This record gives sequence, structure tokens and C-alpha cells, in this order.
Amino acid sequence: MLYPSIDKLLNIVDSKYKLVHVASIRSKQMAETNHYQMKENEYQSKKGLGRALEEVEKGLITIKESN
Repeated sequence: MLYPSIDKLLNIVDSKYKLVHVASIRSKQMAETNHYQMKENEYQSKKGLGRALEEVEKGLITIKESN
């Protein structure tokens, strides 16, 4: 089973495409800067994309709507 659940994430972000976009940007940021929002041992995932999704689920990443 994948963590975090796509169903939980889609309650936070209204579009799968937006979720993928945000998670990929955050994943690249983590790889480039080695800066994480949580302690490394608190993540369940070992990969950047999974960690970015965990941050979205915990509310550590906010998504601003642009006009």
C-alpha cells in the first residue's frame, strides 16, 4: 500500500495534476538544497517524491491559487 493515500491527498489538493506538479517541484527543491520540513527519520518514504507527498499530507506545503 502506498503512503500517503491518494484519496487523502485529493482532499487537500483538488487536482491530481496540481498534486503531481507541486510534489515534483518540492522533490527537486529537496534534492538541490538538502532542506527538509521534517526530520529525516520522521519520513516513511526514502525517495524525494514520496517525502514531498508526505509534506503535502501533513500540511507543511501550502498551495496558492494564481489568477
